[in-house]
Amino acid sequence: MTRLFGTDGVRGLANGPVITAELALAVSVAAARILGQAGADPGRRPKAVIGRDPRASGEFLAAAVIAGLAAAGVDVYNAGVLPTPAVAYLTADTGADFGVMLSASHNAMPDNGIKFFARGGHKLPDDVEDRIEAAIGEEWQRPTGADVGRVVMLTDGHTRYISHLLRVLPNRLDGLKVVIDGAHGAASLVSPEVFRLAGAQVVEIGTAPDGLNINDGYGSTHLDPLKAAVATHGADLGIAHDGDADRCLAVDATGTEVDGDQIMGILALALRERGALAKDTLVATVMSNLGLLQAMQREGVCVLQTGVGDRYVLEEMRSGGYSLGGEQSGHVILLDHGTTGDGVLTGLMLAARVVQTGRTLADLGAVMTRLPQVLVNVKGVDTSRVDSDDHLRSAVHAEQTTLDGAGRVLLRKSGTEPLVRVMVEAPTQEQADAVAARLAVVVRERLAL
Repeated sequence: MTRLFGTDGVRGLANGPVITAELALAVSVAAARILGQAGADPGRRPKAVIGRDPRASGEFLAAAVIAGLAAAGVDVYNAGVLPTPAVAYLTADTGADFGVMLSASHNAMPDNGIKFFARGGHKLPDDVEDRIEAAIGEEWQRPTGADVGRVVMLTDGHTRYISHLLRVLPNRLDGLKVVIDGAHGAASLVSPEVFRLAGAQVVEIGTAPDGLNINDGYGSTHLDPLKAAVATHGADLGIAHDGDADRCLAVDATGTEVDGDQIMGILALALRERGALAKDTLVATVMSNLGLLQAMQREGVCVLQTGVGDRYVLEEMRSGGYSLGGEQSGHVILLDHGTTGDGVLTGLMLAARVVQTGRTLADLGAVMTRLPQVLVNVKGVDTSRVDSDDHLRSAVHAEQTTLDGAGRVLLRKSGTEPLVRVMVEAPTQEQADAVAARLAVVVRERLAL
């Protein structure tokens, strides 16, 4: 049977075959039984914080989740529309037993998802998700009378989160002109407000959510409007979020994209300068550009690489006691200030570094030189043999040898589709394209179904 929980909660087409009101109700009851018992104080009802992004489907899904939690005896604090990292923060800040976020992040509007946070605002480990899934549909003792959960609005959730962001900002942003692209998503109100309160002059785009336009032509997956706005308004930089604002990409004053790898490089040096880069180490994934690794080695910063996915970055950070990690996609984790990726916090820290140094974002981003990178998805192949086929391994080794340390090759199977991803970095785009094309042919030949 297919596992209900994916790499980041339960996600799919809202009101489709999986993400239904019935599923939201059932999984919430199951989560209340599992998470509400973990660490709850005797003699009081468990407490949960719930938030959502502005998708239209979030309205009925939130109603179903709230109903399930309250029916299972959980007091629900409804924070309304807020970023995912805000819900994680409020889960910890209110002392709640767990949190729930309804969002499909950067996915198109028809999708939605349900994600849970444990006590303290931490993502759930696989085994806890499995326990919740196993509990769906089981018989349970329904509370009655005064034992049912109560539902209240968490009216100060917005201001509590903003106050937190302002407290951890190392310096003000006075004199900086910033364009904020909210993707018509969960950060549409919060991000422009906190940048203004920090002293920046703010131009807004993509900050008028209507329930239907989230991620539609705006945000971190559609940077052209941000580039145009930065140029039109003569801004120092632009910040783009995704739908639930756990990511941040940037654009410098010239309209050039500054990706997650460059952002991590900039922040790593900023944190080290303040003595806040734990163990002088950055945690990234195997998909981070080789240019980042080369730059950090030159600067004396160790880079640890994990599998693809922010949960693996977070696991490595927590187990090793590291303070900074993230992904090329702009999902950056500042563990001293949050328990998950926070696109608003990342944007603030990036802007603070520009002001503190007096340097342009383009200049700061030049800490690393991105090697040309190409990613080819080879579909319809037997992914189970990608690591065991000797001929394929030999072909990869041969191509890696030709790059002679100036590039790299990575083959990995998709966790959700029958395809193999061929990633190549090389000194020139032409060389990267050629190596990827040759390896894609070998993958198709050797792993054909």
